[in-house]
Amino acid sequence: MAKYVIVGASAAGIGAVEAIREVDPVGTLTVITDEACSHYSRPMISDFVSGKADLKKVDCRHEDFWKENNVEALLGKKVTAIKFEEKAVQLESGEKIPYEKLLIATGGKPFVPKMEGSDKEGVFTFTTLKDAQVIAAKIASINAKSAVVIGGGLIGISVTEALVKRGLKVTMIELQDKILSLLLDPKGSDIVEAVVRKAGVNIITGQSVQKIIGKPDNENTVGGVILTKGDQVPCDLVVVAIGVIPRTELVTGTAVKTNRGIVVDNMMQTNVPDVYASGDVAEAYDFVLNQNRLLPLWPLAVLEGQVAGCNMAGKKSTYSGGTNMSSLKYFGIPVVSVGLANPKDDPTLEVLTKIDPEHNVYKKLVLKNNVILGMTLVNSIERAGILFYLMKNSMNVKKFKEQLLADDFSWASFPVTLQRKMSVVQ
Repeated sequence: MAKYVIVGASAAGIGAVEAIREVDPVGTLTVITDEACSHYSRPMISDFVSGKADLKKVDCRHEDFWKENNVEALLGKKVTAIKFEEKAVQLESGEKIPYEKLLIATGGKPFVPKMEGSDKEGVFTFTTLKDAQVIAAKIASINAKSAVVIGGGLIGISVTEALVKRGLKVTMIELQDKILSLLLDPKGSDIVEAVVRKAGVNIITGQSVQKIIGKPDNENTVGGVILTKGDQVPCDLVVVAIGVIPRTELVTGTAVKTNRGIVVDNMMQTNVPDVYASGDVAEAYDFVLNQNRLLPLWPLAVLEGQVAGCNMAGKKSTYSGGTNMSSLKYFGIPVVSVGLANPKDDPTLEVLTKIDPEHNVYKKLVLKNNVILGMTLVNSIERAGILFYLMKNSMNVKKFKEQLLADDFSWASFPVTLQRKMSVVQ
């Protein structure tokens, strides 16, 4: 019987478990995670903080998932080393677990810049369920009234909405000039920012937190922050939500090839035989940029895990690639951003836009040689699926390009020959 070991039990790990069991129902399968609570949905942890979801709703698989898939789940266990020559992973206890096929799905860890006072009580990160639990408990225990969120990206706006729903006054600090700058161009960002401000959030851009200060009666507890320009913002807690960096420490100094993350091929294999990597820790193929890169997104992690799992179990599967893909709805405004949503000036690119200020609607497509490379849809996302199909399949849209952003754009807008090709997905 084959021996499979997966390090990490989030999206990629879960996807791999399901794929392995579809191909090989009897091989021994061990999953190791340093989290005590496993198989939960990371995108839903903000709902836990806001009170919208309890632990049961946050769980993305039912409680018998490991048992039903015949998995030995080692929860709350830390892997300290991988012995590639021995084909074994070593736990903090010293125990070694042998493998025939190994998947590294360790994900990412929060990036926390150096800040004076970051060790004070009341400073949190926001990437795991445990983070969400301790934040929710802290709010309740001190009856928190205000918070500072450091970071105006996807994680930052997620936790900001959750805190607002809990009744806190939130100040968002973003180093860039615009919030959501990796997803949206300035126009799209302005529309979302206006909606967020209307919800009562104080947004400060172009600055970072220089120092976290304590309360007058307790220097060890968060009382506020001092920004780079000297502004002081009082608060009861601070959430660092800047982003994540891949957890590559287990392969540092080994034969496994890394760049910013672990480099894999289209089968999710590393350069070391029988060793795979998937999810936020892996640099996988981006079909828009035609290169490998980090894409820390839940749906892509699941898909990468499934591809890895199939190949580990002996069924050939290839990863067709992903790209920047974000679909969100915070503060009541839906946004879809895919691919090159905010490219630098490039004379070879063509940009189509449509704006309806009265309804906060903004649509944007980025094309090259009549092929869609990126799209941004703000407050009007109904056509996202059709546009993504055209984009993913690199279809030439020259004949109906001017209709792409029309309100009545649909499958019927395509030439008959193209409709026939697309009928399979309708």
